[in-house]
Amino acid sequence: MFARKSGIADPRPQSAVSSGVGVAGLVGLGAWIIIARQYGMDGPYSALVACAACGVPMVIWSLLYDKVHLRASTGIDWKNPKPFKQTFDISVAKLAGLWATWAIIALIYCVGRWYWTGQYQFSMDMMETAAPFVVGLSIPYVMWMDRRFVEPRDGAWHFGQFLMGAGSKKHGGEYEREEIFHHLRAWAVKGFFLAFMISIVPGGFGDLVRLDIAQVINNPVAIAHWLIIAMFVVDVQFATVGYLLTMKPLDAHIRTANPYLAGWVAALICYPPFILMDGPLNYHVNTADWAYWLEGHDIILAIWGAILVVLTAIYAWATVAFGLRFSNLTHRGILTHGPYRFTKHPAYVAKNLYWWLATMPFLVTSGSLTDMVRNTVIIAAVSGVYYWRAKTEEKHLLSDPAYKEYAEWMDRNAPIPRAINWVKVKIGWWRPSGKTEPEIQPAE
Repeated sequence: MFARKSGIADPRPQSAVSSGVGVAGLVGLGAWIIIARQYGMDGPYSALVACAACGVPMVIWSLLYDKVHLRASTGIDWKNPKPFKQTFDISVAKLAGLWATWAIIALIYCVGRWYWTGQYQFSMDMMETAAPFVVGLSIPYVMWMDRRFVEPRDGAWHFGQFLMGAGSKKHGGEYEREEIFHHLRAWAVKGFFLAFMISIVPGGFGDLVRLDIAQVINNPVAIAHWLIIAMFVVDVQFATVGYLLTMKPLDAHIRTANPYLAGWVAALICYPPFILMDGPLNYHVNTADWAYWLEGHDIILAIWGAILVVLTAIYAWATVAFGLRFSNLTHRGILTHGPYRFTKHPAYVAKNLYWWLATMPFLVTSGSLTDMVRNTVIIAAVSGVYYWRAKTEEKHLLSDPAYKEYAEWMDRNAPIPRAINWVKVKIGWWRPSGKTEPEIQPAE
């Protein structure tokens, strides 16, 4: 069932994103970091410009080389625009639904006190500045795009119809409740995570721009530390661009947002203000990092640091592979390239291995056996949370035949799923069914 097919062509399913998109973004981001370092531009606005330097090349590559705007999955017919009179009423209802959605998100921002303290304050300042321009530009954008959509009546339109008092289809009206739920889930994802991503953009970027290479060049621990920061800067920049450019003309729109409550709970407890890793799942009690425990063992320090850098690079690579499409809790096209050729969850695997190796929770400065056991069990629970996230994500994505095809290909060909399936069979945890089609083994 999990054995590789021999003598039969078994090509990897096509990825929704090309490798060139991520490369273009890396080149643009790297160029801006060099410029920022040259001129000492380490502030938060320079960090936002870095998002543009990362995103614009990806947009250009996607449009000019991949021609994503011509894909059927965009739902756009560029050659046959509808008459303006035919779509005007649709656009009005859609704008009503869209603006009401933004108003709800703004209300939540106002109510959530955490959004106006600490690093979140920068996000709120940026959104307050951008809001009038976004609202104003939404009018010509919606009016123009609705003429070109094959079906312009999307979730925003259904929500607008609901707000205007039209009846549901169930009662002889026009709007569908499920379309409204999909619309609100998608914007809940974007509203929650975009505020978080913008808030953390300045930190690592500023540290990287201010770095004095001469002070770290002969210190393997410092080199590893700064390379890890660089990888996290790449991850944050690409992720922020992904949340900003959720657009159908780029084929980067949200197909579906995770409809399962378990998926939302598993994801949200990993992020503020709901994060449990700073509270009940804090595994750092009386711990020290890897450099502390390996001090004086220069060769081991260098090797350990290199492993941590590689794990962080894999984590960043997993985000870069999304190109313009990174987002939690959503389906924006199936990736099959980059690290997703080896495991369905490269970011989760790399991130959790990094935490174990960087923290060494089984070693504590207090010498307390209780602390050792507690920290080890809690970090194991954190890894369990990410396994849970992986399972809920796959439950969502398996509703798309394209993901099912990819998951089956991975069971047949990818080294990590094949190895884990082999172990499961050996220990009797899972037995092949003998079916010709592989059974999907979630969250390898």
